[in-house]
Amino acid sequence: MQPDWPQEVHRALSLAQVRVVGYVPDAGHSRLIELCQGDRKMLSVVLTTEEEGIGLAAGAWLGGEKSVLLMQSSGVGNVINAAGLLKTCRIPLLMIVTMRGEEGEFNSWQVPMGEATPAVLEAMDVRVRRAARAEEIAPLVADALRQEQATAVLISQGVIGIKSFRQ
Repeated sequence: MQPDWPQEVHRALSLAQVRVVGYVPDAGHSRLIELCQGDRKMLSVVLTTEEEGIGLAAGAWLGGEKSVLLMQSSGVGNVINAAGLLKTCRIPLLMIVTMRGEEGEFNSWQVPMGEATPAVLEAMDVRVRRAARAEEIAPLVADALRQEQATAVLISQGVIGIKSFRQ
């Protein structure tokens, strides 16, 4: 039986006292988003675009609160300019990224950013960790929440499933 990684990640976020969750709606994060929305100790903020999450995280951090940004790998390209704020101000934002563009991807437009995601994040001094199996996700998230630096946990497309137009 595959672990319920969204439940385990939500538990890790709760234990670390994450209070602000920014997200752009994403099928790969849907269960985690629902858990965060249902948590009265967390403020879930739907974003128009991923880079808004950097400003949200900066404000939370300045106010003494921990935050997390949930997004798909295609959204990583949207946050890069704003990620300079993370680097310059040393904001320890956790980004949980569901990957696209990996083996089995049906949408060729997802491949370039999917391939570039780790290098692009690392170029902005974001620590990158990759989960290839569901049971790896929550421990990587818990570890990232203990770090005092921006960190991205990339969740392999093999874990969240390959999308198709027929689903």
